[in-house]
Amino acid sequence: MEVGLFCCAVAVLVFPLAGGQRRFARLFGSPRGSARRRVPVEWCVGIAMGCMAFGLGTGVGLAALMLGVTAVVRNRRAGAERERRLECSYLLAGLEAVVGELRVGAHPSAAAESAAGESRGEAARVLAISAGRSRLGGSGAEGWVHSDSVVAEELSRIAAAWRVAEEYGLALAEPLTAARTDLLGRIRFRARTEAALAGARASATVLAGLPLVGIGLGQLMGAAPLSVLFGSPAGNLLLPLGAALACCGLLWTDVITRKGAA
Repeated sequence: MEVGLFCCAVAVLVFPLAGGQRRFARLFGSPRGSARRRVPVEWCVGIAMGCMAFGLGTGVGLAALMLGVTAVVRNRRAGAERERRLECSYLLAGLEAVVGELRVGAHPSAAAESAAGESRGEAARVLAISAGRSRLGGSGAEGWVHSDSVVAEELSRIAAAWRVAEEYGLALAEPLTAARTDLLGRIRFRARTEAALAGARASATVLAGLPLVGIGLGQLMGAAPLSVLFGSPAGNLLLPLGAALACCGLLWTDVITRKGAA
């Protein structure tokens, strides 16, 4: 009974707004502070799985919860890495466009504005901001500084190259060309490193799944490990412990391979 009430309370708190409420908000707006934050679907699914597992026992619930959180964390990291690669490709195209405009004699503000219209993603946004700052007599380099961006590190390098050109009166095309060459080299190095580490990631995933193979073999041999894990006091300790070790191994492998590719 308590588990059912807990699941209902969690569902009310985390599930997104109903379709009618969303349509009403789009048509008429909503008061400031009244909008509810939408929780990603994977979190809702993970919570639901955890609640269902808790109905089968504390050990099963803890193991399911750890596995669900690990899957969500790894999925988020993979999504962030894909977004970073995509934004880096947009940056390369944007830098190429602005350098091309500069080499035919365009003013930096006009070059950035023209390149912003041809760019996509984060590159289009920072180029438009930089063009506006330059047009108003400010520093175009400041338009590239966005600490909350997924490519903040790459943007800071481009901002540094732009700032050098502004401070020392250099032709802007040359520093930006050097920044683009540096970005291209880093992207290629990261791609090669990630390809080399793909085997290590696959091995870690296989090793994390080997205990499941052992449980299956033990069940076929008649040792009945499932009854021990799911129906005994020892299983309430051993099952979450094994799940915790497997999850820690996967997350630690991700940390090591991510540092190696950085």
